[in-house]
Amino acid sequence: MITKGNNNDTELNNFSFEEVGDDHLFTGLKTPMKPNAFNISDQEKKEKIADLFKEIMDVMGLDLSDDSLKGTPKRVAKMYIEEIFSGLNPANKPKVALFDNKYQYNQMLVEKNITFYSNCEHHFVPIMGKAHVAYVSSGKVIGLSKLNRIVQYYAKRPQVQERLTNQIAEELKEVLKTEDVAVIIDAKHLCVSSRGIKDDTSSTVTSFFGGKFNTPQKIAELQNTLNY
Repeated sequence: MITKGNNNDTELNNFSFEEVGDDHLFTGLKTPMKPNAFNISDQEKKEKIADLFKEIMDVMGLDLSDDSLKGTPKRVAKMYIEEIFSGLNPANKPKVALFDNKYQYNQMLVEKNITFYSNCEHHFVPIMGKAHVAYVSSGKVIGLSKLNRIVQYYAKRPQVQERLTNQIAEELKEVLKTEDVAVIIDAKHLCVSSRGIKDDTSSTVTSFFGGKFNTPQKIAELQNTLNY
């Protein structure tokens, strides 16, 4: 049996990747990062990644003198740091401004079908899906686009869907100063569909219901809204 822990666990069992296989193992809410993760600049990271990826391509037997391949290591490095894993850097966290709820709108606000692309931290292959987020104002509101940006920020890092769901929810709670938030994610994992079991029809659904949303009535209301 695989034991899940959190960031305070000091006795988390160690498993080899052969033992873990394709099981969904993760160790806590925070993305696992080294304390010195930002001791070098993004430019230095891109240079190191390009060198290392060039070595990987060479080991696989690819001809790096070919016009189509010789620029690939630098392209991959740039993509990793500036695009698909840019959410690892706190400097890229979206700036969020709160506004008074002058409309006195006190029902749930739902932003649905937020498209996101992430990457499975176990195989570094894409996770593609939709996120639905909702909140009830505590007296303050944020711009709608900021909800999308929060989703994208946490998606742009090696992820596990359960962690992604909770990270988005915790960020919304902190930003909006309310427990009344909900997050539902429906995603397709290429580590399931393109390798391993190769099931191309299944998807994974995770959810977080906090505060007023954590009741059967409110969950049903939210689900009806999403199905509208």
